[in-house]
Order: sequence, then structure tokens, then C-alpha cells
Amino acid sequence: MTPHATDRTRYDRAVAHLGAPLAVVDLDAFDANAGDLVHRAGGKPVRVASKSLRCRALLERVLARPGFAGVMSFTLDESLWLARAGFDDVLLAYPSADRAGFAELAADARLARAVAVTVDDPAQLDLIEAARGGGREELRICLELDVSLRLLGGRVRVGALRSPLREPAELADLARSVARRPGFRLVGLMAYEGHVAGVGDAVAGRPLRSRAVRLMQSVARRELAERRAAVVAAVRAVAPDLEFVNGGGTGSVQHTAAEEAVTEVAAGSGLYVPRLFDHYTSFSGRPAALFAQPVVRRPGVGVVTVLGGGYPASGAPGRDRLPVPYLPEGLRYDPMEGAGEVQTPLLGPTADDLLIGDKVWFRHAKAGELCERFDRLHLIEGERVTAAVPTYRGEGRTFL
Repeated sequence: MTPHATDRTRYDRAVAHLGAPLAVVDLDAFDANAGDLVHRAGGKPVRVASKSLRCRALLERVLARPGFAGVMSFTLDESLWLARAGFDDVLLAYPSADRAGFAELAADARLARAVAVTVDDPAQLDLIEAARGGGREELRICLELDVSLRLLGGRVRVGALRSPLREPAELADLARSVARRPGFRLVGLMAYEGHVAGVGDAVAGRPLRSRAVRLMQSVARRELAERRAAVVAAVRAVAPDLEFVNGGGTGSVQHTAAEEAVTEVAAGSGLYVPRLFDHYTSFSGRPAALFAQPVVRRPGVGVVTVLGGGYPASGAPGRDRLPVPYLPEGLRYDPMEGAGEVQTPLLGPTADDLLIGDKVWFRHAKAGELCERFDRLHLIEGERVTAAVPTYRGEGRTFL
């Protein structure tokens, strides 16, 4: 049997007593992926991106492993919820306008110690200050650096539209603004190089594009390492007790960790390894998070229909945002229907081997977004489901 066929047999046996649709996490693969991230981090701690897991039990599992420390969250409401649940090092990586959340943060000493919030504009500090109400706790602040690559004198930009702060002097100015305001303390600096960490550089069947991506990423890494070092020096001149400098992502862990100025790296998708993370030369992970849909129709030769399955990922629309039929191998979407809201026809020779009630296994394009579709994850070890744990949605939490 091929490795994929062996995995299918394991998964089918493990969940034979369960109905579908359902979602699983293969803990053997999850733990192996965690070990790979720690190895690539080269001794620097890995902060876990919660949006890529969206499951408290799995956040706790990975943070119990040596080499992982802290959570990178995506909303203030989520950050406060995690802190109340006992997570004591939470970095909110996106600016927030949650006034009620800031009032709660400023009024609770334990929450204020556990959560750091990211800003890149003095106006965000003004909003936080106005939202304090009577809260007097010192709030922990992190600045974000724009890491995009600028070419041709700035006429070409490669990278996400995130922070407006790019040069050392700009970051130092905002650092001084934080330092001048009572009730704020600058503790960190972060930078997410998504054009390096989140873009595959070995796409099957596209050698020229893959070569161009590798060239771009090589140039971007060199430019960013030099600029980030200068920014960190400028910010530390204002805030010598800066606690952390966070960078990276799953696809760039080893490169970012090699920068002396960086004290920790962030990663999350590399634990689940969704389909968008199949095309990298920097690492090779094992798919750990999957979902199964039941066969409910057999419309004809070479065709089966499964229930639901239309779970597209965020980002620019395209075929790469769709889940991919994974097991059994050899299935593909009907180009006229694609992944449907309530049913999904699948074509291919292996369709004729499937019976009504059999399960087809899919991989989501992204990592944590899968958990917005399911209220629990069935954890598989070997050929057994050893636990079922709630997702954020299963705990009644839908933060975005």
C-alpha cells in the first residue's frame, strides 16, 4: 500500500463508528510537525499563531512541548478569553478598535500582565487611551514593522499591506510616543514576512514561477535582515528593556531565526500543514488536519457526490483557495460545479470504488479556517480516536 492508502485505512478505521461530516487531527503528524518547527527554529522559541489552530486543547498540547512559548492571537476578544483561561503570554498581532475590550484589559491586572497589543499608529494609542474608562493598569505595547519588499524605487511592492512603519526613524518615533504616555509600556516589536513565509516556492508544474518566487524571497530576506536589525537598534535605543522581537512564519522559520536581532519566531500553519503549504523547498510537513464528507449519491460511472464540502479559504479568490479531495487518491471536482454548499460531485476512476456512506477525506487550503466549520476535532493516534476536543466554534467563540 502507498503511504496515502495506509493513512486512509487508518483514518477510516479510527472513525468507523462516527458519522460524517467530521474533522480530525492526526496527532502523530501534528507532533512530528511541531518537532520540525522547533528544529528549524534553532533554539529560539516558537510563538504559536492561534488563528492557525483555533482549538484550545491543541494550543495547550503544543505549548507543553519544549521549544514553544506564547501565543500570537488575532483579536482582542480572543486574547482576553485566552488570558482568562490561563494563557499567560498572549501577543495580539493585529491592531484593534475593541473599546470594551481595552477597558477590560486596563481594569484587570492579571489580563494586563498576560496580553500585549500591537500598534503601528499614534491614533491607535489615542483610541486605547480613550477606551480605558477608569482602568489604571499599565498596558503592554508591541510595534509592527512593514516588511514588504520595495523595488524600482518603490514603484513595485511585494508583501502584505500591513504596517505603515518602515524605516528605523519611524519606529523610533512611535516608540518615543509610547514612552511619553503614562500607562503604556513598550515591550516588543513584530514583523510578519508573509511574502517569504507564506508563499510556496516549489509549485508543481510551474518551474518558472517557482524560480521567480525563490529569487524574490532571497532578495527579500537579505533586505529585511539588514533593515530589521537597524530598526531593532533604533527601538532599543528608546526602550532598552524590549522583551521580544518576533518574526517569521511557517515557511521562513529557519531563515528568520538566524537573524541575530530576532528573539522568537511565529508559526502555526506548519502544525496542521494545509494544502497551501505543500509547495516549499524550506520544509516538508505531514498533513495533520483533515475533514471527511460522506458519499450520498452515485450519479453515474466515475462520479460520486458527497454532502457539503464548499469550504473556501480567505484571500484572493482562485482554485488554490478550495479544499482538495485527498483520500482516496484520484478524485477531482466537476469543473461546472466545484465545491458546493450542500453537495459536491467528485470525478475520477476511484469514484467507482466508493459506496453510499463511505467517507472522502479532504484537506483545507488554510489551517485554522477549517475549525470555523466544525465544533470539534477528533484526535487520532494510530488507528484510534483518543479524544474529541472543541474548536473555538465548539466553545461558542467566533471571533471573526
